[in-house]
Amino acid sequence: MTRLVAGTAGGRTLRVPARGTRPTSERVREALFSRLEHLDVVAGARVLDLYAGSGALGLEAASRGAAHVVLVEAARAAAEVCRANAASTGLADRVRVVADRAERVVAHPPAQPWDLVLVDPPYELGEEDLGRVLDAVAPALAPGAVVLVERSTRTPEPTWGPDLVRFDERAYGETRVWFAEPAGGDD
Repeated sequence: MTRLVAGTAGGRTLRVPARGTRPTSERVREALFSRLEHLDVVAGARVLDLYAGSGALGLEAASRGAAHVVLVEAARAAAEVCRANAASTGLADRVRVVADRAERVVAHPPAQPWDLVLVDPPYELGEEDLGRVLDAVAPALAPGAVVLVERSTRTPEPTWGPDLVRFDERAYGETRVWFAEPAGGDD
């Protein structure tokens, strides 16, 4: 069972797509959001959750006070699960689900910049493909924004490109998380 950890919808159960996703564990989400809240990038934030799966990361952000969250998921069945989870947690008024590929979504800059970007791609996504997504999202970041990339501990560090700089890295069991910010930004 997957549940939101904290915030206004803390404890609410989330549906998980039947196949093709691996939701971030509650323990890892709790640690990630503890770090993100310490960095003061959640409350009032505009959040982009790429490769959303069940929507657990983005919904956790909304539950903890993010102002606007976009969940991007290419698999139609998973996107429907995201919509159902947003509705069942009472967060649908701040959450929009986009059923499309992450690469296509980040190719179009948003009207307002992102404060927090959550990237939890499928393990089989190649490093070059991930690098292209990170390069495309970098120009759409607000000053002081944070990009979080979650991968297996068996994968190499993402290629950040010239516009993003890693400022932290954490490992939680088989999960490794990197935190980056716009080049020249504050942490």
